[in-house]
Amino acid sequence: MSALKAIPTNVITGFLGVGKSTAILNLLKQKPDNERWAVLVNEFGEVGIDGSLFTGQKTEEAGIFIREVPGGCMCCAAGLPMQIALNMLLARAKPQRLLIEPTGLGHPLEVLSVLVAEHYREVVDLRATITLVDARKVHDERYTTHPTFNQQLAIADVIVANKADQYHPGDFPALLGFLERTTSLDSKSIFQVSMGALKIDWLAAPASQHIQTHHHHTEKDVTSIPEAPEIPETGYLSIDNEGEGFYSRGWIFKPEWIFNSQELYNLLLGVNVERIKAVFITDQGITAYNKADNVLTEAELDDSMDSRIECISSDRCSLESLEDALLACVRD
Repeated sequence: MSALKAIPTNVITGFLGVGKSTAILNLLKQKPDNERWAVLVNEFGEVGIDGSLFTGQKTEEAGIFIREVPGGCMCCAAGLPMQIALNMLLARAKPQRLLIEPTGLGHPLEVLSVLVAEHYREVVDLRATITLVDARKVHDERYTTHPTFNQQLAIADVIVANKADQYHPGDFPALLGFLERTTSLDSKSIFQVSMGALKIDWLAAPASQHIQTHHHHTEKDVTSIPEAPEIPETGYLSIDNEGEGFYSRGWIFKPEWIFNSQELYNLLLGVNVERIKAVFITDQGITAYNKADNVLTEAELDDSMDSRIECISSDRCSLESLEDALLACVRD
């Protein structure tokens, strides 16, 4: 760590389903060929999907290094999970840039507090915090009254209204009005984009927020699934998490299992939850699934060490019957 100095670092945040991972993938496509970038990903669910999505793109061959911290906000327990993962990532990557994606249900202020603490003061050169937001959500009190949603906007240096191609004419003005009422816009830049099309130039903006080094989370034991978990004889494992008014349930299936692509797509299309991320080994190849706002998308991946899925819902009952339905999609 002592050899690493002033790594330009950006926190990229935003609420569930706003498109953070897609935005980071777009940024990675703009990475200069001669640079090494590191990405630290934190997920609310315990299984961890984003690492599989990123590493399915042959990342380290292209100078991109990924590390994942599943299981709620990585700043719980005095920031220890984040520090361990970050230290390991920086030691391996020795990057020219660091991107950090907190969970959409985590507190980004706590992430920033870790980065400006004495341990990282010489290592990290904190640049703009970028918050993605779906302008349509300011019409929904479940978002506008949620403390995390408001904190993500308050600490932003750059606010990016993503999914702009899906807005009605009044949506972006409504977002601007909400921001004027709830936060100071003097030091913030605001953009509209579609499909997470962030510009690499936005990363260079300075961090204007004054961050205090404090933690207000209740400390808890951190029991995340390891990167290569041992699958029991049943052929799969599942694990739950809850917090901030949401519930998650995730499954990891042994890599020998092949899923019926069409049956799986039809199943995920009908599941009524806030968020689905998944990577499956199917009879049509390795496929990543992403569902937010009841829109399900697919993407082809090069590789995956297993099949896994994470679902997040505000209604615990919506997750109860999903396991049997997933098992029914396994090919005989």
